[in-house]
Amino acid sequence: MELYPPIEPYTTGMLEVSDVHSMYYELSGNPDGKPVVVVHGGPGSGSRPSFRQFYDPSAYKIILFDQRAAGKSTPSCEFKDVTTVNLVADMEKLRTHLGVDQWMVVGGSWGSTLTLAYACCHPQAVSEIIVLGIFTCRKSEIDWLFNGGCARFFPEFWDDFLRPIPEEERGDLVQAYWRRIGGDDEEAKRTCAKAWSKWECATENFLVSDAKLKEYDSEQALCRATHECYFMAHNGLFSPTWDTEDALLDQVKKIRDIPGTIIQSRYDMICPIRTAWQLHNRWPKAEFVIVPDAGHSPAHPSVTAAFLAATKKHKTCTQDV
Repeated sequence: MELYPPIEPYTTGMLEVSDVHSMYYELSGNPDGKPVVVVHGGPGSGSRPSFRQFYDPSAYKIILFDQRAAGKSTPSCEFKDVTTVNLVADMEKLRTHLGVDQWMVVGGSWGSTLTLAYACCHPQAVSEIIVLGIFTCRKSEIDWLFNGGCARFFPEFWDDFLRPIPEEERGDLVQAYWRRIGGDDEEAKRTCAKAWSKWECATENFLVSDAKLKEYDSEQALCRATHECYFMAHNGLFSPTWDTEDALLDQVKKIRDIPGTIIQSRYDMICPIRTAWQLHNRWPKAEFVIVPDAGHSPAHPSVTAAFLAATKKHKTCTQDV
């Protein structure tokens, strides 16, 4: 199944969301179409032009935005007041600013975290949900990727990930990395951001991609690594009342009646399928699609096909919340 043809936005803008941060957003597709807001991953990846191509431009009003300090939002990589609570509030400000009553919310990986958090806080604003590569920012999920669980499948890249950290600090690699990436030593910061980014690039695809590995040294990748380490070191920066391991999953009861689709690859090494299954058990109304032959990357043809099928299905759905 092929993507829709490339299109350009008909509107772009900057929305001031705090005294510090302004958020980039854009609209493309049909101005009178069904509103869909696309929540990018990372954290810190920013939206991409290719995101528009997953949606029928004749049917959807496609809304892309860059989360605080990411992509074209300003200032870049500034973490003052950057929390999941504030990112959720920013999405609601954007919806109000655009005059949208309800929108379909879509996100993958970290984007699924923020999608679910937003929907649970503002269920009345959500018509449908599509999430893929499910991540809920639990410590067990963070430890799987960054504290050794996933390492058994990528030992040569894991050794590279360990190398910048002294052996005595390897009991919690996320905190050890944040002490450097969030510190003042520019050389240590860059070395660790590169190593973090390379590890994630190595684990993203079903087959390790040489082309993907070449991306780890880009400025965008290094900024994203800083975002990711910041959020992982602070356990997702959720509301203080969401203070248990299953905090986000426990909120899913608030969206049980919203139609949706959960797309999860069987061999996703970054976000293992167990979390998606637990989400499905709490949200049985959502269709659960297992992609049998792919890893984390949404660029895999089988994931792309499942994603396109979901957007095609939901473009004709209606829901009163």
